Amino acid sequence: MKQSVNIFWFRRDLRLDDNKALYEALKGDFPVLPIFIFDSEILNKLPEDDARVTFIHNTLQAIREILQNKYDSSLAILHGKPIEVYKNLIENYTINAVYTNHDYEPYAIKRDLEIESFLKENSIEFKTYKDQVIFEKNEIVKSDGTPYVVYTPYMKTWKAKFKTITLKNFNTENHFNNLLKNKVLPNLELSKIGFKPSNQPIENYTITPTIIQNYEAKRNFPSQDATSKLGPHLRFGTVSIRKMVQKAIAEENQIFWQELIWREFFMHILWHYPHTATQSFKPQYDRIVWRNNETEFKAWCEGKTGYPLVDAGMRQLNETGFMHNRVRMLVGSFLCKHLLIDWRWGEAYFAEKLHDYDMASNVGNWQWVAGCGVDAAPYFRIFNPTTQIEKFDKNLAYIKKWTPDFQELTYPQPIVDHTFARERCLRVYKEALQ
Repeated sequence: MKQSVNIFWFRRDLRLDDNKALYEALKGDFPVLPIFIFDSEILNKLPEDDARVTFIHNTLQAIREILQNKYDSSLAILHGKPIEVYKNLIENYTINAVYTNHDYEPYAIKRDLEIESFLKENSIEFKTYKDQVIFEKNEIVKSDGTPYVVYTPYMKTWKAKFKTITLKNFNTENHFNNLLKNKVLPNLELSKIGFKPSNQPIENYTITPTIIQNYEAKRNFPSQDATSKLGPHLRFGTVSIRKMVQKAIAEENQIFWQELIWREFFMHILWHYPHTATQSFKPQYDRIVWRNNETEFKAWCEGKTGYPLVDAGMRQLNETGFMHNRVRMLVGSFLCKHLLIDWRWGEAYFAEKLHDYDMASNVGNWQWVAGCGVDAAPYFRIFNPTTQIEKFDKNLAYIKKWTPDFQELTYPQPIVDHTFARERCLRVYKEALQ
């Protein structure tokens, strides 16, 4: 006889504590079977040593170990197309309901609609909850019900609404006795899903009072280790956004708090305007005639443009999977405006390389530097990659670390002259926007 269970499906919420859907599942009337699906639709597009896959796998093994050692339970780690995995699960269990947290990316929305339809055909409830944001979907909109497309008024409304709510943490540990008692659920080695361990470890995050208090003063200087490294952990949900907001509030730091709100703003934009994943928010910008020179793109990717701060950023990205945020703006602007290469090329490269890659933020920020997104920098704002050094790396500490050859004879000459590139960019953008 098949065992009756509720399923909790881990996705972008790889933690046991303060997890909304897990909390709701554990409060139900059936034992909870936790699962994670390595989605072949996603994995098939990734390099075999992808650091994010290694990070997910390691995190899942740690969760399994806790559940086995403390609660006589485990975590089923599965692989394949999610719909096929669920077809297999209903053959082995009597499933009352599937619990999971919302995901807002276009692929995820399509996937969840397919899963929900399949489960409904089999008389199984599909229950989803808000977990990776404080506010979602239509919770922060203008008075006329339309979405905000400028950050500052969105942020002000977000903060005003936040004052009206009580931020609740979900104490899952009080209900772990309702986990399915089975310590031998399926597991998978990395090799079984076509991957090998990455040699680029994802750093742990640092949210100390000092980091938060110094954030505004130090965050623009890439040589200083003054950022939180929180991005991947928010992306994969190894930390709770509720707890991070509570920390920002406790330290009374508006700038750190507002960076968390920026994250939600871009999620809000992608959910309301899913076409922006591949098209400019401002459609007239899709008329730009990009040069898309593949040789120059390769030089940009490899950190060989002849502009030391641009090259330092790209080399840091390639070597570590991380790039300082101030430098991300510069290298993005350089690609789109100095080289006139389509922002989508840069977005795709970052998607492959960044440990903290999140579609909403990546697309939003790339469209910002290209001038074609919501609340974007005006197209005539073109960073000078040389004067940026004087502003943000005056002592050349960051450049010397990542581009130590910048004064050598072997270092490449600039692939384009700044003044020439600026004038060309202004001309090409103007022609497209007339």
